[in-house]
Amino acid sequence: MKFHKNLFSAVIISLQNIFEKKYFADKVIEYLFKENKKWGSRDRKFVAETIYEIVRYFRLYSEIDFKITNSEKINYWHLLGIHFILKQSPLPDWDEFNKLKINEIKNQFEQLRNVRKFRESIPDWLDSVGENELSENWDSEIHALNIPAKLCIRVNRLKIPKERLQILFKEIGIEAQLTSFANDALIISERQNLFKTELFKKGFFEVQDVSSQKVAEMMQVEPGMRVIDACAGGGGKSLHIASLMENKGKIISLDTEERKLIELKKRASRNGVNIIETRLIDSNKIIKRLHESADRLLLDVPCSGLGVLKRNPDAKWKLSFEKIEVVKNLQMKILTEYTSMLKKDGILIYSTCSILPSENELQIKKFLSLTNNFMIIDEIKISPAETGFDGFYICKLKKIIS
Repeated sequence: MKFHKNLFSAVIISLQNIFEKKYFADKVIEYLFKENKKWGSRDRKFVAETIYEIVRYFRLYSEIDFKITNSEKINYWHLLGIHFILKQSPLPDWDEFNKLKINEIKNQFEQLRNVRKFRESIPDWLDSVGENELSENWDSEIHALNIPAKLCIRVNRLKIPKERLQILFKEIGIEAQLTSFANDALIISERQNLFKTELFKKGFFEVQDVSSQKVAEMMQVEPGMRVIDACAGGGGKSLHIASLMENKGKIISLDTEERKLIELKKRASRNGVNIIETRLIDSNKIIKRLHESADRLLLDVPCSGLGVLKRNPDAKWKLSFEKIEVVKNLQMKILTEYTSMLKKDGILIYSTCSILPSENELQIKKFLSLTNNFMIIDEIKISPAETGFDGFYICKLKKIIS
């Protein structure tokens, strides 16, 4: 690939926005592409992959640079150069890279790779938390979470069978593979922008990791049921539930952020779903009005997001131990207050995209110690190391006392 300095400069500016202005990496890249519509697919791929890889290994690259220069000030050009050298890619003969010495960089890498927090490029606090909670499994899990995520989609069964969509993808040059891990999933062989395809615009699919798709599957919904998705966000799981219900019944999608519910309405329209009603949680009255009204209740609670570092590597640098403690308190608050919306004999699903027991099975254990109203029916833990997909925890409980 011929190097163009404007692409490298775009990477540098993006890294500054992510690390200094604390913008989310996906939003930075989205804005960058909107501002540079003339870039071809090859340029876009180079820029996006380079940004994500440097974000993913930010600590490792920074430590290498510090060991060599003894400067604590981040030099993003150096990080970019170190990235290319470790990938064994030739560097352009530009002034920005002149001070980089290939052998020194490789020697420092060989020394640092023996230390997990440098090798896997994570903060000290996260390495301690992971080791404390997952012990010997932490090594394999954090390594798996540094491998970029596969591009997975959920086929909208309201509009098309997955085998038919697989054929339509092939007709436009996109290879999609079936997987037994989730019933409506296809895995796209090569990462690309699917949102521009007519297949997406027609509502034939949504981008959703297969681990996330397991949540709705475990709810065992049926047409005609009344379902509450109490932490709906952008509504990916609400839409999946609607398809499993054959667009018959009622889904009430709740969230504390109105912008997310507005996005859900747009997605529902594209998906051909008309059984979703959105409600903004702006007071506890919303929860009280729905007392014992749901056959199924989904609590896909806010969490650390450590299970999805594959696709959101910048979360490593935005999280803190204190933030995880705050979110755990919120999880318990949701569990104790929102479950009043479920009918007797109804099914509750508690889920997170975290791999930490303290956000998962230990939260359920604590919840059950506070109430006699529920019993566990099933529980699954999806390991990134074992599956290659996002890390998830899903627990199914039955309400046995009103």
